Amino acid sequence: MISFPLIFDGAYGTLYAQFTGRPSTLVDQASIDEADQVIAMHEAYLQAGAMALKTNTFGLPQLGLAHQDRAQALIQAAIACARAASEKQIEKGKKKPLIFADLGPVLPQADPLTVYLPLVETFLQAGVDGFLFETLPDIDGMAEIAAFIKEQCPNAFVMVSLAVGTDGLSRSGLSGRVLLQELDQIEAVDAMGYNCLCGPAHMHRQLQDLPAFSKPLSFMPNAGYPSVTNRRTVYEGTPEYFASQMAGMVLEGASIVGGCCGTSPDHIAMLVQSLEPELAESANKTGLKTLLTLDENENKPDKAVSVRQPDLLDRRRMAGQKAILVELDPPESDHVSGFLEDASRIHQAGADLLTIADNPIGRPRADSSILACKVHRELGMDVLPHLTCRDRNLNAIKALLLGLSMEDVHQVLLVTGDPLPLESRDEVRSVFSFNSRTLAAFVRTLCQQGVCRPFHTLGALDVNARNFEVQLRLAKEKEANGIEGFLTQPVFSPRALKNLRQAREELGGAIYGGIMPIVSYRNACFLKNEITGMDIPDELAESFQNKTREECEEISKAFCFEKMEEMKDLVDGFYLMTPFRRIGLICDLIQQARRLESV
Repeated sequence: MISFPLIFDGAYGTLYAQFTGRPSTLVDQASIDEADQVIAMHEAYLQAGAMALKTNTFGLPQLGLAHQDRAQALIQAAIACARAASEKQIEKGKKKPLIFADLGPVLPQADPLTVYLPLVETFLQAGVDGFLFETLPDIDGMAEIAAFIKEQCPNAFVMVSLAVGTDGLSRSGLSGRVLLQELDQIEAVDAMGYNCLCGPAHMHRQLQDLPAFSKPLSFMPNAGYPSVTNRRTVYEGTPEYFASQMAGMVLEGASIVGGCCGTSPDHIAMLVQSLEPELAESANKTGLKTLLTLDENENKPDKAVSVRQPDLLDRRRMAGQKAILVELDPPESDHVSGFLEDASRIHQAGADLLTIADNPIGRPRADSSILACKVHRELGMDVLPHLTCRDRNLNAIKALLLGLSMEDVHQVLLVTGDPLPLESRDEVRSVFSFNSRTLAAFVRTLCQQGVCRPFHTLGALDVNARNFEVQLRLAKEKEANGIEGFLTQPVFSPRALKNLRQAREELGGAIYGGIMPIVSYRNACFLKNEITGMDIPDELAESFQNKTREECEEISKAFCFEKMEEMKDLVDGFYLMTPFRRIGLICDLIQQARRLESV
C-alpha cells in the first residue's frame, strides 16, 4: 500500500553528467558499464530521503524495435542497480524503498503499444513495484498499456506523467488539463501529473489552475531553467527554492513529488526537510504561501469567447448553398498590387473566400497569413490562409495564430506542408515538429484555454490517393482533433470521384471539391509527373496537345464544368485553384458554379 505524500528521487542524466563529467546521454548504458556509479546515485537519493527510486531506463523507448536485445539487457542491469541500492538501505535499518520502472516517450512516429509492451513485459517478469511513464507529449496507448499491466500484475502502481510547458501545452500542442481529465477516466491508471519543461514555480502555478481530480496528482519539475557554461548545461535553481515551491504544492494537493532535469540529492534532501511534520503543521497554521515567490498581481490575459460564431462558410452550408473558395498563390516579391487586383476581381465575380497557399511546393513566397490579413483589411474579403507545420515550432505557430486572431482572421487551412525542393536542401534545413493532426489539436487547445477566439479549421483531403482508406483514416483523425471540413485535391479521374463519394459517406465535416483548370499540354505533363497528388488521365492530357491558348482554355472549362456537375451533390462547395494568374478563366468557373447552384 502506497502512502502519501510519496517522495521520488531526482534526475539521473544531469546527475551522471555532474558526477562523471561525461554526457548525460550515456547514462542508460552506465547501468551495464558503470554499475557502481548508478548504484551510488541511487544511494545518494535514498540518503536524501527519497521513498521511491526510478530505474535508470528513461531513454529505452527511443532505442526502437531493432535494439530490443540491448533494451532487455539494460532493463535487467538497471533493476539490479536499483535493488542493490535498496538492499543497502534495508541493511541500515531503513524502510525498503519502492522501485518504479521508468519509461520516457517514444519517438514521434513510433507506435506506443509496439514499443512499450515488450519493455513492460520484461519489467513485469523481473518484478517492480510500479511503472512511471514520464515526459509524455500525449497519452496515446496509455489506456491499453495500463490495462495490460493490471492484467498481469494487479498490484502494480501505474503513473502517467505529462511534459507540459508554462503555457499549459504539451509538445504535441495538447492541453495538459484536458489530458489529465482523460487520464482520470482510465481505471487502470493509478496516478497522473506533470514533469519536466517547467521550473518549480511555473509547475506550482499549473497545479493551482487545475480542477479537482479523483486520482492522486504527481509533480516533478526541473530544478529551474538551464544555462550553458563551458559547453555544459547547468540548472541553477537552488535546493532551498525548489523545496519551498514543492512544499507549497503538497499543501495544495500534490500527492507525489520529486524532481526532473537538474534536481540532485541536495534538492530532494531539502524537499524532505520541508515536509517534516513539524514544518507541515506550522505551515497549516501560518500559511506556507509566504515562502513562495509567485506574483499574485501579475496581469492575466482576458478570456476569449470559447464558442465559435458562424462565418460565411457556415451560413452557406446552413442555407444549402454552395460556397466558392478560390486559391491564389502569394507573390514571390513584395510587389503586391497585382495580387490585390486579382483578389478584387475574384471577389467581384462572386467568390466567397480567398485561400492563400503557404510557400507552395516548398518554395519561398510572401507569408500567407500576413497577406491574408492585408486582403481582409483592405478588400473586406473573407480569407483562408494555409498554415503548414513546415519550418515552424509550436511557439511560432502560436504567435502567428494570435496575430491572425488580432486581425479578425479566424479561418485557417491546416496542412503538414510540402517538403523542400531537392535543390534547396543543402542551403535550407526543413523542420517538421508535428503534423496537421497535432496542429489541429494545438489550435483547438489555444481556443479552449481562452488564449484567442476560436478558429474555423479546415484540412486537406487527397481524393487521388490509390490507397484512399489510409487518407480516410487520417481525415477521421483530423476530425477527432478539431478539423471541421476539407478542401480536396483536384478531381480529374473517375477514381477521385469515387473516393470523394466515399468521403461524403464517412466524414462528418464540410467538403469542398477541388477544381484545377489545365491550361496547356505542357502544364498537364508537369502536373502529372512533378506534383504529388495529381491523377490526370492520359486522354485528358493529350487533348491539350497542339492546341492554341484559347482552345486549351475552352477544353479546360468544359472539363471543369463537367466535374463540377458530377460532384455537385457530393460537396458543400467548390475549391478553385488559379493557374498562372488566369483570372478570367477562374471568373468563368465561378459563374458556372453559381449557375449549378440555381439549377
